[in-house]
Amino acid sequence: MAVKHSDMINEAQIEETLDNLFGNLEFTSEPTGLYAPLGYMMGIGGKRVRPRLCLTAYSLFKDSFTEEILQPAAALEVFHSFTLIHDDIMDKADMRRGKPTVCHKWNDNTAILSGDVMCIDSYRRIAKAPAKVLPQALELFSATAAQVCEGQQYDMDFESMKEVSMEDYIKMIGLKTAVLLACSAKLGALIAGADERTCGYLYKFGYSLGLAFQITDDYLDTFGDTNVFGKKIGGDIINNKKSWLLTRALEKSGEMENSGAISRNAGTSRSALLAAMAMKSGSEAEKEAKIDKVKGIYIELGVDEDAKYEIIKQHAHAMDYAGMIGLPRVRYEMLHRYADRLLGRTK
Repeated sequence: MAVKHSDMINEAQIEETLDNLFGNLEFTSEPTGLYAPLGYMMGIGGKRVRPRLCLTAYSLFKDSFTEEILQPAAALEVFHSFTLIHDDIMDKADMRRGKPTVCHKWNDNTAILSGDVMCIDSYRRIAKAPAKVLPQALELFSATAAQVCEGQQYDMDFESMKEVSMEDYIKMIGLKTAVLLACSAKLGALIAGADERTCGYLYKFGYSLGLAFQITDDYLDTFGDTNVFGKKIGGDIINNKKSWLLTRALEKSGEMENSGAISRNAGTSRSALLAAMAMKSGSEAEKEAKIDKVKGIYIELGVDEDAKYEIIKQHAHAMDYAGMIGLPRVRYEMLHRYADRLLGRTK
């Protein structure tokens, strides 16, 4: 459906709609022990990037928001928050967004059960999509939900592996992170009545942005500003997490050793990186020393610049897909601003 520019939804309206939507989000109240964690989890913040993308995609083809899109958009954030509750249990995490996690504030059993009912609530909201597209919306959402779980399993599998290939790492973050952003974009277009081709390009737009978003998060965990990033820097290094940076560093140092570009005793060799990863990190001083050592190797290998290049590349892929839709310039620019805002901390 063509929309006159004067009637188009703008970013300020999207922001206001998100504030109203999540400021008035309601859950069942009894039993309190089951439902209180839902309201708590939704109340501790978040960037709302998934419902924002859903509403942005919808606004490309509609001139106002109605319940047909609002509740499905909310479902995306409710589902994402459910995955965070369960992630925190698996990670034994005490803090989330500067607040106690559900499993820490209550207990693991409460977090498991509240997470379960949160997942169910997300389906209740998706079911409010228009009847004519409800089967496709449910299929898209269900397939995405399963893929997110697959990605989490791969991430856990990686914990017991000495290293993973970049191909496997990209597959993991594609499932764990990118597919939900891709789903968000496609869902908004689907509910707005966009054709299959357009929905497909918006899915690819969201997927490429999702890859860039996760690589950005990995980059900022080591090279970000604590005050901007919102959490301590170096957590991935301390935990030897298979981040994009570590995966690339192992790949790059191995290639250099095999080519004879550096000796096996050089400071940026594979063995030096493995030794740095094996450093103790019990005390704060040990943690700082390990972070500094690994970070230094990353810089010498140029992995920090590689990450920024990859983020820019995935951003470009996303905008290429947006360009294939054939939107009016003003609508294309809205997608461009969304992408820039999402990745703006490193671009």
